[in-house]
Amino acid sequence: MLFSRHRNHLPTAEEALKGRPEPGFRVPDRHTVLGNPLTGPYPEGLLVADFGLGCFWGAERKFWQAPGVWTTLVGYQGGHTENPTYEEVCSGLTGHTEAVRVVFDPKITSYAALLKVFWESHDPTQGFRQGNDVGTQYRSAIYAHSPEQQSEAESSRAAYQSVLTGSGYGEITTEILPAGPFYPAEPYHQQYLDRNKNGYCGIGGTGVKLSDPSEGGSCPTGIAPADG
Repeated sequence: MLFSRHRNHLPTAEEALKGRPEPGFRVPDRHTVLGNPLTGPYPEGLLVADFGLGCFWGAERKFWQAPGVWTTLVGYQGGHTENPTYEEVCSGLTGHTEAVRVVFDPKITSYAALLKVFWESHDPTQGFRQGNDVGTQYRSAIYAHSPEQQSEAESSRAAYQSVLTGSGYGEITTEILPAGPFYPAEPYHQQYLDRNKNGYCGIGGTGVKLSDPSEGGSCPTGIAPADG
């Protein structure tokens, strides 16, 4: 029962697995590509953004390759279960999606630029799936760390919906919510595609572009404190 896959139903808090007060592992100290610490507290002036866009192995790589990103780590977010395991998340009984935490320098890049990476790196119209990856843990999500990020994400969703509709795509299913607890994933998931050069990457974009924020796009720079 525990590992049966509830692919099309998000559990309520009462239905979800209860989890545990502490994780059963230690997160690695440093990013294998960027060299910076994975977890906070982060240096003053850096900001945090959280995204879910399908399998977090490929999603994380999209962001660590982006200019101005200081560190990234993958984890579980948006559900009810405290300190879940990967197997529990895959069961569909936690409510979490696979997420990427992106810590960035606003002097070099912007929240708008990260939103562009987010929208263009996956198909946000697929509901509880990305391509062949099916389940609630693969849903598209943005978890905002401030009212400014929330507003900016909603504006960018509307802008991207417009260009998607013009290209024949359906409605965006991305959930945009205030950021709740972020539970780092197991060590073997962190920077997986750096350590496994031929590893699986199931995410892929629609090919539809969002206007570049550096060229006067509709997404102004967001502000969010870099919490741990």
